[in-house]
Amino acid sequence: MMRPLLLLLALSLSLPAFAQSVPSTPSTPSAKELNTTGFRLYQAGKYAEALEKFRAAVQADPKHALAQYNVAATLGVLRKQGQICEYDAYQSTILQYLTAAVKLDPRRLKRAKEDADLDPIRDTVGWQRLLGRSPTRAADVPVLLRKVSWYGPGVGVYGTLVTLRFEDGGKVSLGKKVPQEEGLPKTETITGTYTVKGRTVQVKLPGQKPDTGSLNAQGVLTFKELGAFYDFPSECEA
Repeated sequence: MMRPLLLLLALSLSLPAFAQSVPSTPSTPSAKELNTTGFRLYQAGKYAEALEKFRAAVQADPKHALAQYNVAATLGVLRKQGQICEYDAYQSTILQYLTAAVKLDPRRLKRAKEDADLDPIRDTVGWQRLLGRSPTRAADVPVLLRKVSWYGPGVGVYGTLVTLRFEDGGKVSLGKKVPQEEGLPKTETITGTYTVKGRTVQVKLPGQKPDTGSLNAQGVLTFKELGAFYDFPSECEA
């Protein structure tokens, strides 16, 4: 009765070493583990490394609301530090991740309102949308005009050359950067007034005819003479 057992033992002893031991495959980190590692790196001030882990967590599980939020917050920190082009820390990208986080977990919005990391997006149409305001609602247009920073399109290496700032009391400021043959562009500011009727905006600047524009559903403010203005500047395009 012992012969089959002895035969198996003899065969096992005669097998090569590599056939007897199969190396174990390391398990892939979960989204939760990646997010936790990212948070520790974030706490240590290693924001670039933290961003890598948070993005990996989102890739592992796109429905991980906290990881989505952490990508947005870390991009906000890198944007504050001026590392916009290096890490694609654009306002639109930050809003993309934050919007996804809030959609997955509405409680994230309360945290976002108090999170200084997200200050770089407070003056965007996207942030105002998260707060419940819409460019298609006439009653919200005056608020959007004042809360949002408005930028003209980019011009080559100079980026955005024209900006608009709407203030309380019907005051508007048109900022211009005039390229010079040498050195930095010269900055000029023209102050005028504005009125709002529905979604239509009329701007009056000294020495110019009144210019009429409107805010469309995408949040683009377009005037007949001044042209189009967006809620984000031209960056990293040169």
